[in-house]
Amino acid sequence: MAKTAKKVTQRARIRRRIRAKVSGTPQRPRLSVFRSNKHIYAQVIDDASGTTLAAASTRESGQSGSGVEASKAVGQRVAERAKEAGVDRAVFDRGGYRYHGNVKALADGAREGGLTL
Repeated sequence: MAKTAKKVTQRARIRRRIRAKVSGTPQRPRLSVFRSNKHIYAQVIDDASGTTLAAASTRESGQSGSGVEASKAVGQRVAERAKEAGVDRAVFDRGGYRYHGNVKALADGAREGGLTL
Protein backbone atom coordinates (compact mmCIF):
# COMPACT_ATOMS: atom_id res chain seq x y z
CA MET A 1 0.00 0.00 0.00
CA ALA A 2 1.35 3.41 -0.96
CA LYS A 3 2.10 5.90 1.79
CA THR A 4 -0.56 8.38 0.61
CA ALA A 5 -3.23 5.68 0.34
CA LYS A 6 -2.48 4.62 3.90
CA LYS A 7 -2.73 8.23 5.07
CA VAL A 8 -6.10 8.68 3.35
CA THR A 9 -7.57 5.48 4.78
CA GLN A 10 -6.28 6.35 8.25
CA ARG A 11 -7.92 9.81 8.09
CA ALA A 12 -11.16 8.23 6.88
CA ARG A 13 -11.12 5.86 9.85
CA ILE A 14 -10.54 8.74 12.29
CA ARG A 15 -13.25 10.79 10.56
CA ARG A 16 -15.82 7.98 10.92
CA ARG A 17 -14.97 7.67 14.60
CA ILE A 18 -15.46 11.42 15.13
CA ARG A 19 -18.72 11.53 13.15
CA ALA A 20 -20.14 8.69 15.26
CA LYS A 21 -19.91 11.03 18.27
CA VAL A 22 -20.46 14.47 16.72
CA SER A 23 -23.68 15.44 14.95
CA GLY A 24 -25.39 18.75 14.31
CA THR A 25 -28.85 19.61 15.55
CA PRO A 26 -31.05 22.57 14.58
CA GLN A 27 -30.17 24.23 17.91
CA ARG A 28 -26.44 23.45 17.68
CA PRO A 29 -25.28 22.64 14.12
CA ARG A 30 -21.92 21.16 13.17
CA LEU A 31 -18.97 23.30 11.98
CA SER A 32 -17.19 20.99 9.56
CA VAL A 33 -13.64 21.59 8.28
CA PHE A 34 -12.00 20.31 5.10
CA ARG A 35 -8.38 21.08 4.39
CA SER A 36 -6.67 20.57 1.05
CA ASN A 37 -3.11 21.31 0.04
CA LYS A 38 -4.04 24.76 -1.25
CA HIS A 39 -7.26 25.79 0.50
CA ILE A 40 -9.35 25.36 3.63
CA TYR A 41 -13.15 25.10 3.69
CA ALA A 42 -15.69 25.40 6.53
CA GLN A 43 -19.42 24.64 6.61
CA VAL A 44 -22.08 24.97 9.28
CA ILE A 45 -24.36 21.95 8.77
CA ASP A 46 -27.69 20.95 10.29
CA ASP A 47 -27.52 17.14 10.14
CA ALA A 48 -31.19 16.68 11.07
CA SER A 49 -32.37 18.31 7.85
CA GLY A 50 -29.16 17.74 5.88
CA THR A 51 -28.74 21.38 4.95
CA THR A 52 -25.76 23.71 4.92
CA LEU A 53 -26.58 26.89 6.80
CA ALA A 54 -23.34 28.80 6.15
CA ALA A 55 -20.06 28.19 4.33
CA ALA A 56 -16.75 29.93 3.68
CA SER A 57 -13.40 29.07 2.11
CA THR A 58 -10.13 30.61 0.99
CA ARG A 59 -11.17 30.10 -2.64
CA GLU A 60 -13.94 32.69 -2.57
CA SER A 61 -11.81 35.52 -1.25
CA GLY A 62 -9.10 35.11 -3.86
CA GLN A 63 -6.50 34.26 -1.23
CA SER A 64 -3.98 31.71 -2.28
CA GLY A 65 -2.61 29.29 0.24
CA SER A 66 -4.10 28.03 3.44
CA GLY A 67 -1.87 29.69 5.98
CA VAL A 68 -2.85 30.41 9.55
CA GLU A 69 -3.96 33.98 8.76
CA ALA A 70 -6.15 32.81 5.87
CA SER A 71 -7.65 30.06 8.03
CA LYS A 72 -8.46 32.52 10.78
CA ALA A 73 -10.15 34.82 8.25
CA VAL A 74 -12.25 31.89 6.96
CA GLY A 75 -13.29 31.10 10.55
CA GLN A 76 -14.39 34.68 11.13
CA ARG A 77 -16.26 34.76 7.80
CA VAL A 78 -18.14 31.51 8.48
CA ALA A 79 -19.04 32.74 11.99
CA GLU A 80 -20.40 35.98 10.53
CA ARG A 81 -22.52 34.08 8.00
CA ALA A 82 -23.73 31.67 10.67
CA LYS A 83 -24.83 34.61 12.82
CA GLU A 84 -26.79 35.97 9.84
CA ALA A 85 -28.48 32.55 9.57
CA GLY A 86 -29.43 32.71 13.26
CA VAL A 87 -26.78 30.33 14.61
CA ASP A 88 -24.71 31.34 17.63
CA ARG A 89 -23.56 27.91 18.90
CA ALA A 90 -22.00 25.03 16.98
CA VAL A 91 -20.24 21.70 17.48
CA PHE A 92 -16.72 21.61 16.02
CA ASP A 93 -15.95 18.73 13.63
CA ARG A 94 -12.24 18.70 12.83
CA GLY A 95 -12.80 16.18 10.02
CA GLY A 96 -10.03 13.77 11.00
CA TYR A 97 -7.33 16.44 11.01
CA ARG A 98 -5.23 17.22 14.06
CA TYR A 99 -6.40 20.20 16.10
CA HIS A 100 -3.26 22.14 15.28
CA GLY A 101 -2.13 24.88 12.91
CA ASN A 102 -4.73 25.82 10.29
CA VAL A 103 -7.57 23.81 11.86
CA LYS A 104 -6.97 25.46 15.25
CA ALA A 105 -6.71 28.90 13.60
CA LEU A 106 -10.07 28.37 11.88
CA ALA A 107 -11.71 27.41 15.19
CA ASP A 108 -10.14 30.43 16.94
CA GLY A 109 -11.34 32.71 14.14
CA ALA A 110 -14.87 31.33 14.46
CA ARG A 111 -14.78 31.99 18.21
CA GLU A 112 -13.54 35.54 17.61
CA GLY A 113 -16.37 35.99 15.11
CA GLY A 114 -18.90 35.29 17.87
CA LEU A 115 -19.60 31.59 17.41
CA THR A 116 -19.59 29.45 20.55
CA LEU A 117 -17.82 26.14 19.93
